Amino acid sequence: MEASQTPPTVISNGTKLGKLFSEKPVLVFWEMTRACLLSCVHCRASAIKEPLPGELTLEEGIQLIDQVASFGKPSPTIIFTGGDPLLRKDLFELLSYATKTGVRFAVSPAATELLSYDALKRMKEAGATSISLSLDGALAETHDSIRGEVGTYDRTIQAMKDAVSLGLNPQINTAIMERNYSELPQLFHLIKGIGVRTWELFFLVRVGRGSDVDDLTPEECESVCNFLYDASSYGVIIRCVEAPFIRRVAMQRLQTGDYWKQEDYLALRAGLLKAEGQPTGHSTLNPRGTLDGDGIIFVGYDGKIHPGGLVPVEIGNVKNDSLVKVYRENELLRDVRMRRMRGPCSVCEFREVCGGSRARAYSFFGDPLSSDPACLHAAIRGSYGSQGEP
Repeated sequence: MEASQTPPTVISNGTKLGKLFSEKPVLVFWEMTRACLLSCVHCRASAIKEPLPGELTLEEGIQLIDQVASFGKPSPTIIFTGGDPLLRKDLFELLSYATKTGVRFAVSPAATELLSYDALKRMKEAGATSISLSLDGALAETHDSIRGEVGTYDRTIQAMKDAVSLGLNPQINTAIMERNYSELPQLFHLIKGIGVRTWELFFLVRVGRGSDVDDLTPEECESVCNFLYDASSYGVIIRCVEAPFIRRVAMQRLQTGDYWKQEDYLALRAGLLKAEGQPTGHSTLNPRGTLDGDGIIFVGYDGKIHPGGLVPVEIGNVKNDSLVKVYRENELLRDVRMRRMRGPCSVCEFREVCGGSRARAYSFFGDPLSSDPACLHAAIRGSYGSQGEP
């Protein structure tokens, strides 16, 4: 059936399914370069020390910013990411151009020696209002072992403090895997104490160097999501990447209370209560979020357009194609927005608010419309295959 012939579904806030982000994304990720001086064990891009041939030029980068502006006001936010954007010599020129054009943006630098106080100050002066920094453990040895370089933890902590002092709102990103998820309560306490107000957690997808990293089981994902639901009541905005099932968890918690009693969750919850005491606010989790291709679009270092940074399906190239046209008209993106999934996700009663990780479905089954094997709800239903319904 063509997209225009499909009867719209209505989600809980009255918005027709497929319409909320149909005209423009919330975020446009631009992988400015794959060059990076770190060697993170889970790196999506398998980043290297030197830039690859074919990076967008300064002129092409300016044209990309203009394309983002052409979505209309308010524009999507550009996330200047990599690799390490600080390895682009024209970074600050591009940031200043985005400010001049009225396009909102954030920068996601790596915690190398390039990330100095002066570099952060220049980002602020160029118009940045926020940056994202990665911190993957409450302990230095945990974080440094994941990032592949001793001293990265200390540099990240200092950069967090510098950013706060400059009024450059830092968002902390944490990649969750077997080796670090038990440290989440202590990590939350650490970043909250520094003054961080946004914590984004990336649930591992096995791509790039992350293909060899042990990710969480569906039961462990459920425990972490329940912990994050608890943590979201302490005044910090919590978001998840490649774990849209946290929205299902939030709905279940609101409907049934504490339904999950696994020992690892209870240990995480106990650690949170010990560090922070009883919560005093309400959950900051958004009941309706984005998916790859549904509120998010990704532009690679060479201009290739993908639904998300972890979905290596090429759907265009900004060197030749209109980003606006690709986002609005690509059939795969329309399928994602209309939740035309396969397997357990296709019949799940939470598919409207969740939708499953399209990146993880692709990494396991080679099909971005298959079901998410990290979701406990899908696991209970059984079959994951990309052919037909369970």
